[in-house]
Amino acid sequence: MGLFDDDFYSTKVSRRRSRKIDASSERGGHKWPRRSRRNLATWQVAIICSVVSAVTAVLLFSLVTGQLTHEKAESPAVIGKVAASSGDPYDRIIQAAALVRPAVVSIINHKKDNKELNILDESALGSGVIYKKDDGKAFIITNNHVIDGAGKLEVVTVDGETRKATLVGADKVSDIAVLSIDGGGINTIAQIGDSSKLRLGETVIAIGNPLGLGDTLTSGIVSYTERTIPVSLNQDGVYDWEQEVIQTDAAINEGNSGGALVDLDGKVIGINTMKISDTGVEGLGFAIPANHVMETADELAAKGKISRSYLGVYSVDLNNPYVPLAEDQRKELNLPTSVKDGVVVLDAVGPAKDAGLQFNDVITKFDDQSITSTLALRKYLYDHTKIGDDLRITFYRNGAVKQVTVKLLEKPEE
Repeated sequence: MGLFDDDFYSTKVSRRRSRKIDASSERGGHKWPRRSRRNLATWQVAIICSVVSAVTAVLLFSLVTGQLTHEKAESPAVIGKVAASSGDPYDRIIQAAALVRPAVVSIINHKKDNKELNILDESALGSGVIYKKDDGKAFIITNNHVIDGAGKLEVVTVDGETRKATLVGADKVSDIAVLSIDGGGINTIAQIGDSSKLRLGETVIAIGNPLGLGDTLTSGIVSYTERTIPVSLNQDGVYDWEQEVIQTDAAINEGNSGGALVDLDGKVIGINTMKISDTGVEGLGFAIPANHVMETADELAAKGKISRSYLGVYSVDLNNPYVPLAEDQRKELNLPTSVKDGVVVLDAVGPAKDAGLQFNDVITKFDDQSITSTLALRKYLYDHTKIGDDLRITFYRNGAVKQVTVKLLEKPEE
């Protein structure tokens, strides 16, 4: 079936139809007068025969080669007012990959020896993206979990050269880390794109070091531009943070973490960070948007860490379906029946302790914002406050509602 629903259109009229027309011209009540017959000279007959023969030959040739199909059927297919490309649709992928490939490196994390238990951790593999050069050094973006627990870090460039890498700074919350290497011979720097302009269905390519197979390219589309997924920062199975990511069906495997997600202009629009791997699950990969990455990377390169507000409470959710409180624990809180959500303080240190917060206090509000979980508590602190702010906390103690103001300090390094 063709691209159009219209029947094939041809200018050819069948002979049967022609005969009907000729016959009908003689069936009415009036007949057209016949003209008198004239004899033609031999040379005139010859010329007429030649012309008729030439026209017949052209018509037969046109019919055989299909040139008499209507001009409209030969025009390019148009879908949604966008003409179908007449060139190779994969040329842009090839060109984009050629632009960014030299800036994507493999990272080898030689983990620390556990001498007390006499255990030697195996090396971990990941990927990274060279994003700038400064003062003789080249700087590389990767994931925090790629370099976590590192004893020694090495980078392998696209041409196979191994270089020693130094950790500049890392942040567990954003899962971003920055490394530096000697900038000599590094001639390609990745161009960073604007991830806020991504469109659903846009073609993207992932470049990295999956399973140790460095310099690997996969392609797919943007499945979702701004997906929010829960994560467990300390890998204890309890979600305590939300990561904003780009969802893609480009193949992302172990070792791709820290590599580049690239658009067809050859610009990095995301840093590959994770995939969902489970029975029956396919094509669910995620990348941290480039705009978020660069904010974190610039601060890490400048200060070696990310400065965030610090309250100083260790807590558990009042209403957590995964780790529910026991009935006797709820009775100890002595909460009004109207209080369904909040954060139960298990321990208070630093600013929280100085402000008077205690064990079993139930926090329900920061300023005028409801706090329903530890995740909401952390999100409010990190996204809506800064170091030195005064934070008004509403909480319940032994059934009575109270308020206290806390001056937030800088979060200490873990």
